[in-house]
Amino acid sequence: MSFLAERMSRIDASGIRKVFALAANLQDPINLSIGQPDFDVDEAVKRDAIAAIESGLNKYTQTWGLDELREEASAYYQRRFGTPLENVMVTSGVSGGLFLALLATINPGDEVIFADPYFVMYKHLINLLGGVCRPVSTYPDFKFKAADIEAAITPKTKLIMVNSPCNPTGVTLNQAELKEIADLAAKHGLLVISDEIYEQFFFDGPPASMAGLCEHLIVLNGFSKMAGMTGWRVGFASGPADIIQQMNTLQQYTFVCAPSMAQKAAITALRIDTSEKIAAYKRKRDLIYEGLARKFNVVKPGGAFYIFPEAPGGDGDAFVAKAIQNNILVIPGSVFSERKSNFRLSFAADNATIERGVEALNKLAGEMA
Repeated sequence: MSFLAERMSRIDASGIRKVFALAANLQDPINLSIGQPDFDVDEAVKRDAIAAIESGLNKYTQTWGLDELREEASAYYQRRFGTPLENVMVTSGVSGGLFLALLATINPGDEVIFADPYFVMYKHLINLLGGVCRPVSTYPDFKFKAADIEAAITPKTKLIMVNSPCNPTGVTLNQAELKEIADLAAKHGLLVISDEIYEQFFFDGPPASMAGLCEHLIVLNGFSKMAGMTGWRVGFASGPADIIQQMNTLQQYTFVCAPSMAQKAAITALRIDTSEKIAAYKRKRDLIYEGLARKFNVVKPGGAFYIFPEAPGGDGDAFVAKAIQNNILVIPGSVFSERKSNFRLSFAADNATIERGVEALNKLAGEMA
């Protein structure tokens, strides 16, 4: 007799973790795999967290989160996008918010449309809840287009997942493209979840958000990328009052609340000017794109800190295995896609590591040509 729940058969262990296991014995690898900023948390944010701890802010907060942070998240969107957020709740990271949002809305058999390639968590959480994944191929330009989405809609479709800038491709959608998706969702009466964790990382145009574009919308954002607070586990969600209320109820029985001292410090994080960091990441983007374009078929990412080249011979799994043998740590595209033709690199690394990685990958591509 197995004591495991049947639902566990619907998900697999993280493909990224499997790559890390393969690479466990590498000595000083060229690591272009980690989706984590290479900058530290700002000193002002650290000081506020320490002050919160020392002042006794170490207990549970309300499940909704600190009112001051909820208000500041709304004000942040007003400043950045001209649209305040409504019904804000604080979550344990964007991943916590995503889990609550799907748990509150997906019934077994409900279909969810999202772009392929996709963030790994989307597929597995939907499957875990008994939903049906409807990935829409965005190859070769990785643009999630309203016309392609509409072709995938069926009577069972309930939700569209949007992620811009995108992990793993770095491709961005501008305001007009997001509006087309919003209008399509309204036309068909669908809910939209917009994962905006990388919205600070727009390199080639004004930042864009789904906020305010449609009525039935959940916006998710957080501090892991914009502020380097990956281990602090703070995010926020905004959406229709009835859905947010149910997400809050679910949080009472799961995460309880995000860490209290981290919530306090996150208020400061929303007020810090990140323009120098984003400019530095644009230079990293240019460095890796211009270097890889000499040997690889690759789309220039407009945001985030990922790039998704096509592997030589169209087999990303084989190329990544070869790369690991050559002390280069990257992630196979099959982790993020129904196809295995590509691989993902993160350029959230120092420039010297990026330069070493480009040189090594180009050499490897030449050997496999």
